[in-house]
Amino acid sequence: MTVQLVLKILLIGAMVATVGALTLGLFSMKEGKEAGERSNKMMRLRILFQALAIVIFSILLFLQGK
Repeated sequence: MTVQLVLKILLIGAMVATVGALTLGLFSMKEGKEAGERSNKMMRLRILFQALAIVIFSILLFLQGK
């Protein structure tokens, strides 16, 4: 397994996690005021997963440029 293949798999995982956190956060918002804390936590996780995906994508671009 090459480094680029591992990074591509990690990138897909980060993107799926981003969509999952976004979906769960949106459904939590729909539930009402009681779920506001959970929704806020899910949206913070979404930002973390997005940042991770961007970093992995940048590394892949850097490796392809070499």
